[in-house]
Amino acid sequence: MTVPTPATPQVHAEEDVDRYDAGYRSWLAEALAKVQADANRSSDTHLLAVPLPEQWGVDLYLKDESTHPTGSLKHRLARSLFLHALCNGWIRPGKPVIEASSGSTAISEAYFARLIGVPFIAVMARSTSQQKVQLIEFYGGQCHSVENPNEVYEAAAALARQTGGHYMDQFTYAERATDWRGNNNIAESIFDQMSQERHPEPAWIVATAGTGGTSATLARYIRYTGRATGICVADPENSAFFPAWREQDASVTTATGSRIEGIGRQRVEASFIGSAIDRMMRVPDAAAMASIRLLAELLGRRTGASTGTGLWSAFRIISEMINTGQQGSVVSLICDPGDRYLDKYYSDEWLVENKIDVGPYYRRLETFMNTGTLS
Repeated sequence: MTVPTPATPQVHAEEDVDRYDAGYRSWLAEALAKVQADANRSSDTHLLAVPLPEQWGVDLYLKDESTHPTGSLKHRLARSLFLHALCNGWIRPGKPVIEASSGSTAISEAYFARLIGVPFIAVMARSTSQQKVQLIEFYGGQCHSVENPNEVYEAAAALARQTGGHYMDQFTYAERATDWRGNNNIAESIFDQMSQERHPEPAWIVATAGTGGTSATLARYIRYTGRATGICVADPENSAFFPAWREQDASVTTATGSRIEGIGRQRVEASFIGSAIDRMMRVPDAAAMASIRLLAELLGRRTGASTGTGLWSAFRIISEMINTGQQGSVVSLICDPGDRYLDKYYSDEWLVENKIDVGPYYRRLETFMNTGTLS
């Protein structure tokens, strides 16, 4: 009988690949310090009380995110995205950061790119307001326009491949880059600022969705801290978020892009966590634009139409509370200032061109302010 000879085991030579780069790590430490210093300077924003009739017993507050250095809610997101990408080793000295954006995120990311000394390229739809384009360029960014809003994702990824840069991809990473457990995120800030109000725990917080990161942060924090506050997401026309959430089908898409810059997408983005949301409303664009006109009268300032989308939903909730005898508070957001949209939402010519009639909705709001009922 022949006994087989055991195969000689293959012996691999020892290997050691050392990619430690002292120069890069020094640059990284400096970049992180600059981004974190910005957080120390500007991490919190005001919570504004909106004047409503005292007898209603319902209070409305707006978290004013327009007071961030780059003027919008997206400043928080951009800071988190930069910290996330820097700590993952994705952003490198001299290599561009590239983002697909409808404007406000790109403005904030251009700010942080300049802060740490790397180039920035924003990929956006050609319809983006000129005021936003000018702000991106003010912070040293470049703008790359595409005709179809659905083309921004692939165009941004292609630019990253061509340049060796990093595609930030806010729509994928928004919810995971933000520390939703606290660390002075927007949710923790709201509840801290509400602590001395007559109804300190809001019945509802109303948000809107561009990436879905803000609503995810709010909803997770509320659950994590054991609160009963409901989360409502207001969604504009032509957005996939509402029908997808209603049908519980994340594959839903829409044929037309949102006219409300910064919110509403034609597909369900990865950062939109529908299972954490309690309620959604689809808000007509005309209702959003009527709401920002009313808010300008109540607060003496203009805001963007994404603020109006959330505000209309907040008014609807307040109307329900009044008519069911429920007292309490509702919180929504001022997402960005209205001076970015003077050629759009505040332009009579643009409204006519886009067949948007704010009149009927504004009259409904006038009735609401007089009666407490938004019919």
